[in-house]
Amino acid sequence: MKKGFFDQPSPDMGRVRFSGEACQIGSRTLEVLWFRLLRTRSRTDILSRWTGCWLAVMIGLVPAPAQAQVDEDQLGAWYMYFFNYRHADSQFGVQGDIQYRNWDLGGDLEQLLIRSGLTWRPKSTDVMLTVGYANITSGAFGRSNHSTTYENRAYQEALLPQKIGSRIYLRHRFRYEQRWVEDQDFRTRYRYALFMNIPLNQQEMSPGAVYLSLYNEIFLNGQRDIGGARKVEVFDRNRLYGALGYNIAAGFAVQMGYMEQSTQSISKGQVQLSLHHTF
Repeated sequence: MKKGFFDQPSPDMGRVRFSGEACQIGSRTLEVLWFRLLRTRSRTDILSRWTGCWLAVMIGLVPAPAQAQVDEDQLGAWYMYFFNYRHADSQFGVQGDIQYRNWDLGGDLEQLLIRSGLTWRPKSTDVMLTVGYANITSGAFGRSNHSTTYENRAYQEALLPQKIGSRIYLRHRFRYEQRWVEDQDFRTRYRYALFMNIPLNQQEMSPGAVYLSLYNEIFLNGQRDIGGARKVEVFDRNRLYGALGYNIAAGFAVQMGYMEQSTQSISKGQVQLSLHHTF
């Protein structure tokens, strides 16, 4: 069965360049970074140090694209709906998203992702913890190629908000995934995303706000061997996004922008249209 962009093993590139030296990125590196951050006394210092560290690492890890079957010059499109529900008198809630991703502007399926999770917010904090499940159908590139790959995925995540000054709203998302991909061995993946929203016409992210939305997310594989004598690299992919958003009403916003996704073998851009609903 022919695989799509999301399931192709990467070429043999086990090292990346960072600060002029070759370095191996792996689970031990993540453990050392986390241990050092925990030694910092305040949460503000932890988030500040983590943000600076990962901005540098993410820039250094973006690979140079190589030849691939996918047409990198063809603009793709992702159409997405995100929801977040929490009862006013409860620490628990539900969040999720539905994403229809296309290799082109519509009709050539790249991925259909349906995901949802149970959320919990500890008292006296803005931190949100989630456990959830996702079902993913991935399509091969080309309208004439109708082969698909299926994946079931469990995940756990922590979302930590942070505000810098009067206008910069940050969110740090740490996600750990357990993946059951068709025709592959069980494997795991680590993800870290840094989101930034900056209102342009007012200071608060309230109704009527026009805002700049940015994020970068890095994905690291927990295992290299995926079965059948096939291997992937520790670095899986990186996503870099920029958009304009508008808060239509309380708890309801729309964004439209552009995202560049890079793996070891390909770099491809897509426009993104998303609705964000909190209720």
